[in-house]
Amino acid sequence: MPGVPPTRFAYLGPAGTFAEAALRSLPAAAAGIALPQPSVPVALDAVRSDAADAAVVPLENSVEGSVASTLDELANGDPLVITREIFLPVHFALLVRPATTSYAEIRTVATHPHAEAQVRRWLRTNLPDAEVVLAGSTAGAAAGVAAGDFDASVSAPIAASCYRLTALATDLADNVGAVTRFVLLCRPGQPPARTGNDRTSLVAYIRDNHTGALLEVLTEFAVRGINLTRIESRPTKERLGRYCFSLDCEGHVADARIGDALAALHRVCADVRYLGSYPRGDGCAPEPVRLGAADADYSDAAAWLARIRADGLS
Repeated sequence: MPGVPPTRFAYLGPAGTFAEAALRSLPAAAAGIALPQPSVPVALDAVRSDAADAAVVPLENSVEGSVASTLDELANGDPLVITREIFLPVHFALLVRPATTSYAEIRTVATHPHAEAQVRRWLRTNLPDAEVVLAGSTAGAAAGVAAGDFDASVSAPIAASCYRLTALATDLADNVGAVTRFVLLCRPGQPPARTGNDRTSLVAYIRDNHTGALLEVLTEFAVRGINLTRIESRPTKERLGRYCFSLDCEGHVADARIGDALAALHRVCADVRYLGSYPRGDGCAPEPVRLGAADADYSDAAAWLARIRADGLS
């Protein structure tokens, strides 16, 4: 909320998930109330209904790609905006009850499908005879181990203390350096001030499915020298073959070139849903603004046009 720091944080639960770890990385969360939710839609609906001030949910993973439920929730329902992004390195641990001391004792391993995809080779190499059971979350898998339902779980290390488990192995990964991008979502309000290294997210709905529809969207960014950092299509759920485009770009809505691009998209698209402008969290420097695309260039061009309209002098 503009001017009012959030104090009630919903997140994709239960306790012990990577989403909780991402939330705990925010300084404001230390004095706030953490509210675990069973799914992304429920977490976001908590914000929409004012049961929470903000929500932390995963948006994309460097190995598995985007989280479809988050993209779809942001494209539909009452609008929410991103005010911050958190990049969390993904380190999995093999969690067991304290009495378990060797791989030979493990017959069942529970984990979330995204986690299983990221440790599949490790499991095949180290626990070839164990049955892999897919759970609703890595934390839920850890809770199942604590309850005696499974012998082990592949979970976030934070889950060990939550469920009084022991890490039999750490840093499980088929792809070293995996990262998950989480976003902090609030109800619409004034965007955070621009920092000079920002990202803007939106969803563009094309008017109809025709040749060059995507090119029309991309051109509005290309001609203004705006770098896209993510773009993908998602079904609108209206009927087969109807899609919208979810995308991120470098820059802030307060930048002239970004505002101009959004206004242009509003003219050519059936709808444009603004999802926020916020400080970039991946540590990457933005591309240099090309000649003619800086705010000063837009101001100079507007003044030039005003002179022509006023007295015909260029």
